[in-house]
Parts: sequence; structure tokens; C-alpha cells
Amino acid sequence: MATKILIPQLHPKDFSFPNPLDASDEGLLAWGGDLSCERLIQAYQKGIFPWFNENDPILWWSPNPRLILFPDAMKISKSLHKSMKHFEIRYDTDFEKVMRLCLETRLHKGQKSWISEALIEAFCTLHVKGLAHSVETFFEGELVGGLYGLYLGGVFCGESMFSTQRDASKAALVGLCRKINALGGDFIDCQLPTEHLKSLGASEIKREVFLAMLARSLNKNLPTAW
Repeated sequence: MATKILIPQLHPKDFSFPNPLDASDEGLLAWGGDLSCERLIQAYQKGIFPWFNENDPILWWSPNPRLILFPDAMKISKSLHKSMKHFEIRYDTDFEKVMRLCLETRLHKGQKSWISEALIEAFCTLHVKGLAHSVETFFEGELVGGLYGLYLGGVFCGESMFSTQRDASKAALVGLCRKINALGGDFIDCQLPTEHLKSLGASEIKREVFLAMLARSLNKNLPTAW
């Protein structure tokens, strides 16, 4: 007889989380709670992130393995190097628009998205607090690609990216790598393994190794200004 696994529910007024090492390799750790800034910060500091479909309960994840990208490991192909010459990379010029375009481009492709209005509101507040940041790719003055996430300690917790022109999101990722290096940061948390990101230089590591690296990076007193 199969054993039924019970996933703990988060209390609305308690921002604590279960130990991420208690999650299955798939990564589902808990459900419920809210998307308040306080809870999101607690989650990302523990290597946990929200990922769920619209109208579903909020689900919290800590998968094994984890995908990370060291800035110096980013692979820049000849074609991307050529494209970079035509793009302008900017930082934090239109954070909310980047989030909304990440949502819209997924919906236009017929994909589901976890980027809800509540999440947009929370991340925009975190952006005002100097914790959430965006990287934007412009072509001839038009925003054509970008990404956003949280920067905590020496780690950029990547959330999503979009592109309306070839290589635009890759260019934003190159821009992010350059920014992390300039700030003295350590790595980018790409969360779930994908072949696309692995082709760009990201690598899989065990969850316990990731959590140890995250803890060390969070202890760094690094500049947060972008």
C-alpha cells in the first residue's frame, strides 16, 4: 500500500517554513500562506520559492537538484556576441513592465504562469526596498527582453525572463552576469533545471550543496545598489 505524503500548510500569520531538506526531490515543500514581502524574503533566504498556477493554492518549492549559474560560466556564442553589439542593456529602468511582459509572453505562447497580481505587487514593493531588480534589453529604444529576481547577499534569485526578439533574453542574462561580477556576487539561482539554461552554462548541484552555498553568500556584506 502506497504511503500518503502530507504536505504541510503554512499559517497565515506565521512566516516560518519547514526545513527545505524535508522536501522530495521534486521539491514540493508546503502550500498556503501568502505572497507578502516578509514571507517571500524568508522563503528565498531558505532556498524556497513559490510556483503555482493561477487559481490554485500557493505552492512552495525547494527542488533537488538545483540549477545555478556562475557569472564566469556564461557561454556567449559567436551569434550572441554579435547580437550584443546591437542591444543596450539597462538596469532597473522599468521593473514592473519587465514582470508584466514576462507574464504576457508566457500567456501568448499558451503557457500557464505563476506571476499573479499579488506577486507583481509584492515584488514591486521589494524593488522599492532595493531587494528586487530587473535587467532590460533595448533595441532601437524599444524594450525587447529582460529578466527579474531578488538579490540577497551574493546571490541573484532569478524568477523569470522574456524576449520578443532573438537573443534579447540571453543578452539580459549576460548583463546580469556582468552586474553580479561587478558587485562581487557569487552566483545566480536558476531554480529548476532546463536544457536551455544548461546550454548557456548553468549547472545542476545537489540541494544540500546549494543550501550551504546560499547560507555562505547571505552572510556576505555586499553592496545592494545597482
